[in-house]
Order: sequence, then structure tokens, then C-alpha cells
Amino acid sequence: MAKPHYLGKSLADGQAHERAHRLWSRRDFLATAGLLGAGSWLLGGLPIRALKPSLLAAHPTWNDNDRVLILIRLDGGNDGLNTVIERSNHHYYNLRPSLAIADADLWHLSPEYGMPTETNSLQPLWAEGKMKVIFNVGYPDPNLSHFRSSDIIYSASDANQVVETGWIGRFLENEYAAFLETPSTVPPALQIGVQSNLLFRAEDANMALVVSSPQEFYQIAQTGQLYPTAGLTNSLRDRELFFVRQTANAAFRYAETIRKAFYAGKNDVDYPPPSTNLLSAPLSIIARLLKGGMGTRIFLVDIADFDTHVLQRANHLNLLWQLATAVRAFYDDLAHGNSGLDKKVLSMTFSEFGRTIYENGSRGTDHGAGTHTLLFGGDIGSGFAGEYQDLSNPDPIHDPPHSVDFRDVYATVLQHWLGNPPDLVNYVLNRNSQLLAGLVPALPPALGDNGRTALLGHNPHPTQPSAYVIKFAIQQGSPVRLQILDAAGHVLRTLVSEYKAAGSYTFTLAPAQWYLPPGRYRYRLMANGQVFERSLTVP
Repeated sequence: MAKPHYLGKSLADGQAHERAHRLWSRRDFLATAGLLGAGSWLLGGLPIRALKPSLLAAHPTWNDNDRVLILIRLDGGNDGLNTVIERSNHHYYNLRPSLAIADADLWHLSPEYGMPTETNSLQPLWAEGKMKVIFNVGYPDPNLSHFRSSDIIYSASDANQVVETGWIGRFLENEYAAFLETPSTVPPALQIGVQSNLLFRAEDANMALVVSSPQEFYQIAQTGQLYPTAGLTNSLRDRELFFVRQTANAAFRYAETIRKAFYAGKNDVDYPPPSTNLLSAPLSIIARLLKGGMGTRIFLVDIADFDTHVLQRANHLNLLWQLATAVRAFYDDLAHGNSGLDKKVLSMTFSEFGRTIYENGSRGTDHGAGTHTLLFGGDIGSGFAGEYQDLSNPDPIHDPPHSVDFRDVYATVLQHWLGNPPDLVNYVLNRNSQLLAGLVPALPPALGDNGRTALLGHNPHPTQPSAYVIKFAIQQGSPVRLQILDAAGHVLRTLVSEYKAAGSYTFTLAPAQWYLPPGRYRYRLMANGQVFERSLTVP
């Protein structure tokens, strides 16, 4: 059976293709136009947008290894075949008479593969063991709509499933269920761009803050113009207004932390001019925030215009130049002064789909199946994973099938790079994934590490009979709740409910004063988005 034709997948679809892009933009209306109504927040000419509160305070393993993940979206569908080229493959040159990159215009990753000379800036990363290529990443029965395929990539769903949460969102919500009660003052995940994103969405919140401007962000926060959300109805207008106001409020929460990190860090290399490189400013801001010690561990940036239906060659090569030069400057910046920060930061490209193996009549390519994923940094070594597309017997309708499922890439990053246990990874991705052996340095899950919050336990009070001293510590200021629960987990008493600065604390619990009869109890600490419990027996 022939694969169904998705209106809008090629330039020949005309109005349907344009309508698909308009619908995609319409989906993001609230996050863009709505926030402009609350105030225009800019730094270096880039917009800043905060999404609804994040559940991430700090992953427990990150305090030990400080590993960072940068997700770089190549928006529009990147042409993998013209990003990493199989050298001397005559099938490639026959399929793309005007688009194929000649071997003389490649720098050589290996005797078999090369990249366009426009990406020469990446040669040192490859030579130093800080770059890998995953060939032909995709999923079964690929959807060729920008909108739908983006949702699949963000949600990590099957092609025939509609999932309303993102894979990062589910991960964070599972790990940090107390953020809404005790939110962190650190922006945990940042998205630099202009589109609202399913990637960070969980059941109860959208879990990323988009930051481009610490300076103007801080100025807005200083005005104290918080927006009330109480009293709004369930009408469409009020639901939209609720989202916009909640978005603005989230920005104020993080303003001080962002300002401090931005001024504590600095860029030590020259980046390409932002006027000619769309990734230059976002990556330079991320580098400065990381060097300023802000503590954020997941970032998302994007570069648009990879939907190359017409006159692809020059446009696509320019986009690859932007990617290569910005990434190279970013890692040079992180490595400045031999800090080792470049070894802690893994960057990964992704795209909603690839391009057709054939060029079209407009000297471009249409929406296709798999594409290559590039990894940078992290002392990951140099090499390849997956299998290159087989171009020897091309199907006139279908592209070659993918060789690596994108969810296996996600699973490998979650488990090996970020150090999460397999059960959590399988839960987040709703499948038993096949990890890519040797893709990144594996990190075992940390055991017993409370991250930025520690519930240290209790001891009998030294002078007060029948009383206990409960000890806890927080490395970062946060609202704190300390509660007593019965054996079934029901909250009986709230002992502490207030904001506390970073430090070590004790609380004296006299059960009789709290009307707690003898029995078995649990006490729960919620702070910085995390939840910890211990048992207590009152004789």
C-alpha cells in the first residue's frame, strides 16, 4: 500500500503547505502575542519568554557530576544527506544532480564520510574526540507534517499516538512532584526561542523558562507587576489570560537568580555576529549563565529555515555554517581557562524529520524520513552510530527506513549521560528502549544523594524529654514545608510552611504539643521541588 500523501509536505502542495505553517504559528499565539502584552523582554535583540512553573529544582545526580544537556533543534526538517555525506557514493550524486556536495568540497570525518567545508569549524571538535554522528535517526511510519511530526518528536510517542506531554516534562514531573508547593528559585530548564513547546509539558505544568535577557528581565521583576490569576472563569478568554499571567509570574520568580548568574559569568571568546548567525546569541548567553554558576541543566535552542523546498544548496550550507561556527565558539568559550566545563556539556541536534533522498524540480528537497543527529562536547569521543541510508535501490515513493529510533537516543542520554535508572527511563519513554552502547560516557545513578535538599533525620532532644530534633538542610533558598503523616500517608500536621534561605535547620517536635498519640508516623520535607520522607515511632 502506498504511503498516504500529507498535504503540505512539499512545495507543490502550495496553499496547504503555507496553511500548515500558519497553523503551526497559531498554536504558539499565546506564548508570543500574549507575553508581548505583558511587556517586551529583550536582551541582545532576542525575545525572552517564561513558561508555566517548572518542576525541576536539581536532579540528584547533577550535584556530583554537573552534567548539562543542550538540545539544538534544526527547525523545519534538516537534510541529513547533505549534512554528513557518504563519499564516492555514485547513487547519491545520481539522485541529486544539482544538490550533491562534491568530494573536493568536503572535509573528511573518515575515509567513508565527510561534511561540507562550510562546517570546517567543527574539525577541532572531531579531532579532539568531542563529536559524534548518529546516522538516519527517525521512527516507524514517519508523519510528514511539520506540526504532527514535531509533536511526535517532543512527546516521544508512536506515530499513531497523540500524547499531550513531553518526554522531558514527564521526566521532571516524576522526579520533582513538590515544585508547585515549594518551587525552586533556580530556573531548571531554559528554552531560548519563540515557540511554545510540548517538550517540557507535563500533566500539571509546562516545565521550562525561556531566557534571553537577564538585564531587562531583572528590570521587569523590580517593578513588582505580578499578575493575579484568581477569579478568572473557565471561558476561553480567561483560560488564555490565566496562561499569560502565570507565564509572566514565572519570569519574576527567576529574575534575581538569572541576573546574578549573568553578571557572575562572562564570555571569553568572540562569537559570530548575531546578525549573520541565529545560534550565536543564544549559545553565548547559555555559556555565560553556565559560567556564572546558575545551575540550570537542560537547555533548548533552535535555528529555523531548514524547510528547504527551493534552491536548497546555498541556503542549507549557510545554515550548516551557522551551526558549526556557533557550536565551535560555544565550546571554545566553555573550555577557556581549562575549567573543564566543556567536558560537562553535551549538545545534541534534532529535527522533526529529514528530507527526501531525491531532489525536487525546484532544486530543493521535500519532507522525508530519517536524518542524522550530531553530538558535541562531553569528551564523548569521535565516531559514528547507526547505519547510513541505503541509496543503492531507491523506492520512488518511500525513503529508506530509519536505522536508529529517536527514542533510543533519548534513552541513552537520560540513562548514560544524566545518570538515571533504567526503570525511570522506561517510564518516561513508555517503552523498553535499546541503548546505544558507547555513545556517551556512562554515569551510574547516584544513590542516597538528596540534591539541593537533604532530610538528615531525627534524634531525641538532648534536654527535652519525649521530644525529637528533626534536621534538614537546603543549599538554595526555597519555600519549605515540613509535615507529619500517618502510616497511610495522610497529612496530619504541618510543622513548617515558610520560605527559608540556604542553610541547615532543626525543628523540635514535641508530639504531645501537636496532639500526636503513640504510634508510627512519617515526616515529609518538601523544598526546591523535591520530596523526602523518613519514619518516626512515637512510644
